[in-house]
Amino acid sequence: MSILLEEQEQSQKAFGLAARDSSGLLSGFHYSRRHEIIGIVTQVGSKVQKFKVGDKAGVGTMIGSCGTCDHCHLDLENYCPKSVHTYTIFGADHGSKNYGGFSDIIVVNEHYVVGIPDNLSLEGGAPLLCAGITVYSPMKYYGLDKPGLHVGVVGLGGLGHLAVKFAKAFGVKVTVISTSQSKKTEAIEQLKADSFLISHDTKEMQGAFGTLDGIIDTVSSPQPIMPLVDLLKTNGKLIMVGAPDMDKPMELPAFPLLVGRKLIGGSISGGMKETQEMIDFAAKHNISASVEVISMDYVNKAMDRLAKGDVRYRFVIDIGNTLKY
Repeated sequence: MSILLEEQEQSQKAFGLAARDSSGLLSGFHYSRRHEIIGIVTQVGSKVQKFKVGDKAGVGTMIGSCGTCDHCHLDLENYCPKSVHTYTIFGADHGSKNYGGFSDIIVVNEHYVVGIPDNLSLEGGAPLLCAGITVYSPMKYYGLDKPGLHVGVVGLGGLGHLAVKFAKAFGVKVTVISTSQSKKTEAIEQLKADSFLISHDTKEMQGAFGTLDGIIDTVSSPQPIMPLVDLLKTNGKLIMVGAPDMDKPMELPAFPLLVGRKLIGGSISGGMKETQEMIDFAAKHNISASVEVISMDYVNKAMDRLAKGDVRYRFVIDIGNTLKY
């Protein structure tokens, strides 16, 4: 699969998979691309000046920003109010669609291309462009990357397992907090977490009261927040990176925050400069996502498995070798 650099007004004929009715099933789809980008690529066209032909490269999780606001000037394009994402949604410009990345070609501005070091595999590096930067960015911004700190990671899924890997590479002591006892062996023996807590075990949670400098919460389902706040030391920080159901807001009494001068914050993705920094850090410290590589004709089955949480921890689609016209 190649990256092609073209003017946004021009289009490229593409073939991919799309869901076109309420069943959600993906099937073959011919369409025209404008300037969408997503996913991982194995070859870079010669018009992309930042890389040589044959360099390994990936693209970020957004496709555009205004380039003029304070966020863009600070390399925080992900917080630009006019950023355009790669999901198939109607664009804000003139109602046209941005198609996703299940296709044979993509078109991308070189600003959104990320170089993948040779020692980082494409399949292990692809999820870092989303899940990796989602946990790396808040650790850096909120100062939870300092050696000797004690950080909790809530949830051991696609985001959580990478949060543990990055935290350990930073030299941070890590406690994994999970609802599932079955995750303990993987957390301690494979990911080298320092300790493990069952979030619904009151005795375990009380025993860890006031021990954490910070927490990265990767869980996307509704959960009680106060037991996590209680784990924080004075000046501790609870950072939300999961996206719980907006129809079920968190219950958060103010008093525990006041007496401990604690902070609850959030973060989403990261800018392109920070994404490249994260990829380089991952390559240096041998960090990659735990993935299952699948073919394009397995996508519908993979969607069913995702709904059941049946993946450790990310699916990666081999589009280049398995997309069939």
